[in-house]
Amino acid sequence: MFRAAHFAWLSLVRQPTRALLGIAGIAAIGALLFDMLLLSRGLVLSFGDLLGQSGFDVRTLASDAPPFTGPPLTGARALAKEIGALPGIEAVLPLRVRDTEMVDAAARPPRPPAGTADDRIGDGSSERTRIHFIGADPRVRSMWTLIDGQDLPADDASPPALVLNQRLASRLGLRVGSRLTLRGRCTDSFDAVPPLTFAVVGIAEFPFDSATAATAAGTLDDVDRLCGETHTDTAEMFMVRSTAHAGAAGAAAAIRAAHPDLYVVTNEELVERFGRVEFSYFRQISTVLAVVTLFFGFLLIAVLLTVSVNQRLAEIAALRAVGLGRTRVVAGVFWESMMLVGAGGILALPLGAALSLWLDAILRRLPGVPARLHFFVFEPRALVLYLGLLTVAALAAALYPMRIVARLPIAATLRREVVS
Repeated sequence: MFRAAHFAWLSLVRQPTRALLGIAGIAAIGALLFDMLLLSRGLVLSFGDLLGQSGFDVRTLASDAPPFTGPPLTGARALAKEIGALPGIEAVLPLRVRDTEMVDAAARPPRPPAGTADDRIGDGSSERTRIHFIGADPRVRSMWTLIDGQDLPADDASPPALVLNQRLASRLGLRVGSRLTLRGRCTDSFDAVPPLTFAVVGIAEFPFDSATAATAAGTLDDVDRLCGETHTDTAEMFMVRSTAHAGAAGAAAAIRAAHPDLYVVTNEELVERFGRVEFSYFRQISTVLAVVTLFFGFLLIAVLLTVSVNQRLAEIAALRAVGLGRTRVVAGVFWESMMLVGAGGILALPLGAALSLWLDAILRRLPGVPARLHFFVFEPRALVLYLGLLTVAALAAALYPMRIVARLPIAATLRREVVS
């Protein structure tokens, strides 16, 4: 085996330009193949991680409609308390989501020390900014991550408290202690609803925010006041956190048994559904591109080896005539294929990683895509599959030139070489 590998190495170094071009071509094809394998499951893996970052592993809705589009959960406070008392349930967070618009923003924190910039804005600007408002129960640990300030207070405050995402705070020049006046856009006649002034108590990261999202969070009662409603006691969704002992499956089973009329889904079930339905397009396109890429890689390797063998037929016939075994010559072609693919495949990994970062940055700019969602995600499974596919391509591409060498007529080849 070592002699066959040495024979293949000598064949490659005798024509370095051809070998380097072949390795470069295989590296380019391998990089694209590796990226397609990362894309095939990248969205599903990233989506599952994104769901886990919220700190809740079960979701409860009134129907199987997409969240915030179906009928609301009525009697939300009592229902949340009842579900929270079930075995395997650690916490229940009711949520309501509405669109609002900014009426005015005025920053009124203490004046900063001399020599520092004052970011207060109180010019009464009439510019309207659309804001995504999340109403939640402040007594339950929230699903967002605080960056500055504090979370919503459990008791009623005057003025009501508000948590903003970092983009909205930067855009409006707000910080902890600022004031923000909002009006709910809950009906067609939203201009008739009186605005509500909030005090900014915290800046946070919301797990499902896109790069351009303007998001704020308050209490469920704040949603009622913004929409001009009175004690509706409804919620669009319950975010449920299971205990470590029961797990998401146990908590979901307990809720289904107590309330069979509710739609209950775990994070794992959501990931499986999205991977099968919503994200299937990316899996299909990555599969098609991976197959096409692998086919072109097979053609490239096969052409390189076939040309190399045809150029050395006389040399191979002479070596066979002086006693070099057929198995050794055939094995030399096989090792030549493996060396080309091995060198190109290794170079393809850093090239593919860099290419995936660039493509991921482009795709994440699509409207509505959460900022923390990634299209290309590395997993050991993708690397193993990549190496396996390249090995299969190298073996398949070497079959034809190996057949040429194995069936080479020694006498006729030498006679043709002398005559020519």
